Amino acid sequence: MPGVGKSTIAAGLAVMGYVTINMGDMVRKEAARRGIEPTGGNLGRLMLELREKGGPGAIAELIRPQIDAAGPGTAVIDGIRSNDEIEFLKGVGRVRILSIHASAGRRFGLLQGRGRPDDPREMRQLEERDARELGVGIGTSIALADESLSNNGLTAEQLVDRAVSIIQGWEEEDAA
Repeated sequence: MPGVGKSTIAAGLAVMGYVTINMGDMVRKEAARRGIEPTGGNLGRLMLELREKGGPGAIAELIRPQIDAAGPGTAVIDGIRSNDEIEFLKGVGRVRILSIHASAGRRFGLLQGRGRPDDPREMRQLEERDARELGVGIGTSIALADESLSNNGLTAEQLVDRAVSIIQGWEEEDAA
């Protein structure tokens, strides 16, 4: 869900040398290309439009060039929203899903500290965004994740350390 710490984990993994790809960045780039102000509502409508025109896996398809450019090894995809995107990505390589959880209050606080133009300024806006995200299927992807990690009460460093431990465990399994 929005604000759970996905980008914090991705940033920590990038520092460790992992290739990280943010799916939301593709929507923000398309908004910039079209001259659309990057508010939460505008980006949400654009995300839905892209999926309506290109199919439910459209955003995942947009990151394919970045995945191909990354070459072999582990790439971290930040912001998967549906099983259709997961299915598309499975056609590109091995996929493992790490779900991050946090309470709505915790997420709202983290988003307030992040300061992106599309971050909600009121809890009502977060609830609207949550409803939109659930509408594209994120709940199913969360429920079917390979591993889950709670970000209630963790520092950013603890969150990244726990995610790294899970991902390195997967890499060890894959190498065996």
